[in-house]
This record gives sequence, structure tokens and C-alpha cells, in this order.
Amino acid sequence: MSSEFLFEHPFGTKITAEEIIDSLSFFDDWEDRYRYIIDLGKQLPEFPDVLKCEELLVRGCQSQVWLLTRPDGSNDNMQLAVDSDALVVRGLAAIILAAYHNKSASQVLAFDIEGYFSSIDLLKHLSPTRGNGVRAMVKKIRSSAEQLIR
Repeated sequence: MSSEFLFEHPFGTKITAEEIIDSLSFFDDWEDRYRYIIDLGKQLPEFPDVLKCEELLVRGCQSQVWLLTRPDGSNDNMQLAVDSDALVVRGLAAIILAAYHNKSASQVLAFDIEGYFSSIDLLKHLSPTRGNGVRAMVKKIRSSAEQLIR
């Protein structure tokens, strides 16, 4: 399987951060929001087991999360692929990818991720360990963006 397949998902292109904000605003309770978040995660392509390695593991997550970043060869936008062993975490990762996938490193670093999370009331509804995991994913993506700029 080509690793190219991993980067073929709708997040950041067809499903944007703005669309997620709008979609989540339609739900009155968090049970429905969690179902929507889990459905988002189901749209991520499966990671091949060979890529589930120590180097791609995100430290600080309650669940296992693997994150692959690379610059797009044609325009240097960041491409992101992610997987987790937990359905809800796959959905949380999809929310992050909606904000960052296929954006330039400068756009990634300039994006107000805390404002995004606040607008969807996300971190208040996660356990502290899940919130730490979300922040760990963001930190790893931002670190990759910083390396691209150097």
C-alpha cells in the first residue's frame, strides 16, 4: 500500500475547521456531538501496521496515536495523516486535521487552535488526559511546521 493513500482524506480540504464549527453548533447535547466526532474519525484512512512505530507515536496521549507529517512536494503545504486505537481519539484527530491538513507551515503556526477548540467548547468536555492528548497532537504538528520554516 502506498503511503499516498494516508493523505487522501477530506480533512482540511472538503471538511474545514469552519465546517466543523458549524456542524457541531447544530447539536444540543454532547452525546450527539461525540457521535458526530466519532463519525469524523471513521473517515480517516487506516494506517498500515508497519507505520505504527515508535517514531510516529504521539507522546502524552491516553490512547495510542500515530501522526505522520510531510510537506506536499508541489507547494510545501503540510500533509497530515493520523490513526489511533480509540474511536473518539480518531475523531478528535480529524478535528485537528480539519484545521491543519494541506496548510502551509506559516498558516499552521498562525492558526488560533485554542480559539478553535473554544468555539466548539471541546476541551471542557474531555477528560484531562484526553485534553492533554489533543494538545500533544497539536504540539507535534506545530513542531513539524517550525522545522519546515527553518
